[in-house]
Amino acid sequence: MGGGDAAGQRAFCPVCRRQWTVGVELHRSALVGQQVDNPVSAEEKVRAVKDLTRDDCVAEQVTASLLARPVTAQSMSAAERVRVVKELTRDDEVATSVTSELLQRPRVARQAMRNDDVRFTVNRAQFDNSEQAREQIRERMPSVRKIEHAMEYLDLVGSAHQYVATLGWLVPRLRGQEFSDDERETIRRSIARVRGAVDWLEPALETGMVTLDEQLAQLLKGE
Repeated sequence: MGGGDAAGQRAFCPVCRRQWTVGVELHRSALVGQQVDNPVSAEEKVRAVKDLTRDDCVAEQVTASLLARPVTAQSMSAAERVRVVKELTRDDEVATSVTSELLQRPRVARQAMRNDDVRFTVNRAQFDNSEQAREQIRERMPSVRKIEHAMEYLDLVGSAHQYVATLGWLVPRLRGQEFSDDERETIRRSIARVRGAVDWLEPALETGMVTLDEQLAQLLKGE
């Protein structure tokens, strides 16, 4: 009898009862996927957080708070951090603000500009911004367009004249010279770029269409 009473007391002691309750709760959660009242394991806590952040407003505040914790951010892999940044910068206004701030960091700017595609895009953006500024000036001062036209005309004619004159001086000097296969191939690639540029100029002169197709853009970049 005494042994039975002791066993009964142990079975219903507070510690045992709490362990038994947690075990039942975990078992119920695993079986039906319900949210337990007192999450213990990491999986249960994740499920609890997901349930509490179903509301977008709550989710936004929780996400901002978590990303502001340096330890949390550092524990994420580089690929995961890149994915998060891409998701957060889908909006052009946000992306513009973030990009502007990042490019003010010298090391980041240097690394970014080593990428040919990035450098080409940045140069194109600078050209577009300059063109937009010039267009605004033209609208306020129509005479500026006439001046630009005269300068551009002289530049085109001068460039063609200089190219022909340079070849007229260089080509006769090729007599008796021997070029390696690599040198000849380099010159051929340069000729292809010149021919591509001329083929771009002629229709632009006739139709006013100056858009580069992808193949010609790659050719003019020397790729």
